[in-house]
Amino acid sequence: MKKLHPVMLAGTGSDVGKSVIAAALCRIFRQDGYHPAPFKAQNMALNSYATPDGLEIGRAQAVQAEAAGIPCHTDMNPLLLKPQSDHTSQVILNGRPLGNKDAYDYWRGISQKGQSLLCEKSEVDYRKEVCDAFDRLSARYNPIVMEGAGSIAEINLKDRDLVNLSMARHAKADVILVGDIDRGGVFASVYGSIALQTPEDRKLIKGIIINKFRGDMRLFEEGRKMLEDLCGIPVLGVVPYFKDIHIEEEDSVALSQKSFEAQQGKVNIAVVMLRHLSNYTDFDSLEQDPRVHLFYTNNVEDIRKADIIILPGTKSTLHDLYELRRNGCAQAIIRAHREGTTVLGICGGYQMMGIEVCDPDHVEGDIERLPGLGLLPVSTTMSGEKVTRQVTSDYGAGYEIHMGETRPFGDAKVSPLLHLSDGRDDGYIVDNKCMGTYVHGILDNAPFIDFLLQPFVDKLAEAGKPFDYQAFKEEQYNRLADHVRKYVDIERLYQILTND
Repeated sequence: MKKLHPVMLAGTGSDVGKSVIAAALCRIFRQDGYHPAPFKAQNMALNSYATPDGLEIGRAQAVQAEAAGIPCHTDMNPLLLKPQSDHTSQVILNGRPLGNKDAYDYWRGISQKGQSLLCEKSEVDYRKEVCDAFDRLSARYNPIVMEGAGSIAEINLKDRDLVNLSMARHAKADVILVGDIDRGGVFASVYGSIALQTPEDRKLIKGIIINKFRGDMRLFEEGRKMLEDLCGIPVLGVVPYFKDIHIEEEDSVALSQKSFEAQQGKVNIAVVMLRHLSNYTDFDSLEQDPRVHLFYTNNVEDIRKADIIILPGTKSTLHDLYELRRNGCAQAIIRAHREGTTVLGICGGYQMMGIEVCDPDHVEGDIERLPGLGLLPVSTTMSGEKVTRQVTSDYGAGYEIHMGETRPFGDAKVSPLLHLSDGRDDGYIVDNKCMGTYVHGILDNAPFIDFLLQPFVDKLAEAGKPFDYQAFKEEQYNRLADHVRKYVDIERLYQILTND
């Protein structure tokens, strides 16, 4: 196949739909016989994923790689920032954690050369690292579908930019600007985003996509022509808003669209809403399973209505455990389990279910020990070394991303939940209604879902067949590609990507 230029989906702001459009292009290029790969130089997200070689990247790039039909790799997202509080983030470079960094110091510390002092002994050249990752990826795949971050018009951060137009310049990429018409002000945001660029960077922007359109498309025809005349750049497409195509989201903004109440006639699964909730994509499969109704809550009355309670992953186990005790959710979960409700903990939620969580080395903060919920006879000790790896168990595949080690408390006898293919065991189970695991993605496996729902067979009698999530995801990527093909001029995009 002919070599295509890299294409960057840049945005007029955050949550304009860059990630989803990038996933669509990855699938479209794959369908058309190319060998594409996604790339985002720097990502800030709590949803992450373990690569096949046991390293960590942003979940969005793992999803885009899946749409492209290839294994994910750290070169697709060499720099990941995982927020730990309003002001600090864990810095992950090439899949490995470097330490925690104050946001102000991080952004001030990145010079025009992209260098930042992370510790006394070593200086990291971020710009070189992300550019090297792109170069390695570009040598193996064609084309590279790049994603920017936030708005390209943050002129106060322009000299420190690692992910938007400075990255496009290095990659010699054609930039497509994505604007969100649903939030209003799309003319100002598109025109302003272009006008605020230097003449050099303005030349990189080759097209515009208007995303999340609602209503009659014919009403925007005049606006489309006006935008092209104003900006001197073609509008490649106006993509309608959709609700019936389900692609995993990377931003916590997506949680606002989730369900927050129990529902009659199905198995109700309550995911406990934690302040530092992470990897909520663990529950995308259950959200689509016709046998169940999944909702998010930290309301004690709603927790009592659930058939199954899931304690999810968290970036701050001890702080979220403290909050659960303070707001009454801990007591509500314990009471619900006594009354027959199933409780499942994943990662940080699994740690909370034990007798205690200890942090003698202050890995997470100032709290050295908190009593857990006491549902599992285990103890967790936090450690500075992060575990990241893909795993296969007797129930199917998943991945681990966690800090800390969990063991039986004292001389307690407890059975492992999962038997892993490498000979290790994972998690613990007291009975078929109380269990915990470090394995993210375990809920994507039909055998584990069937095991979890087995106590509710009476409720499931008329709820349909078991749900094949992998087949469902493939169908969604194809539907997304069809949707974008219908409303974006893909032939003109190919002309742009081959025009020297």
